[in-house]
Amino acid sequence: MKYRKQYVDVAVEMTADGRMLPRIIYWIDGRQYEISRIRAVTPAPALKAGGQGDRYTIVMEGKERYLFFERPTDAEADRTVGRWFVEAPEAI
Repeated sequence: MKYRKQYVDVAVEMTADGRMLPRIIYWIDGRQYEISRIRAVTPAPALKAGGQGDRYTIVMEGKERYLFFERPTDAEADRTVGRWFVEAPEAI
């Protein structure tokens, strides 16, 4: 199965010490998924869809998933601090 990056909107809590804590993922069709727990945050590649960023190991609806925060390239740095994505299966 092939995967792609699916960029998503994410509600994020910013802590006083500078950590980003994702709380809700907003899927492209309007569904919302509450993140009940963040298990780990590590710099890691998205092995299925490609790309590099901070990989958040999260628990959502009782299942462990990955959510990635992709930092901008030099060309994008003046417009954004980064984007969130998940690895989604490509449509057949």
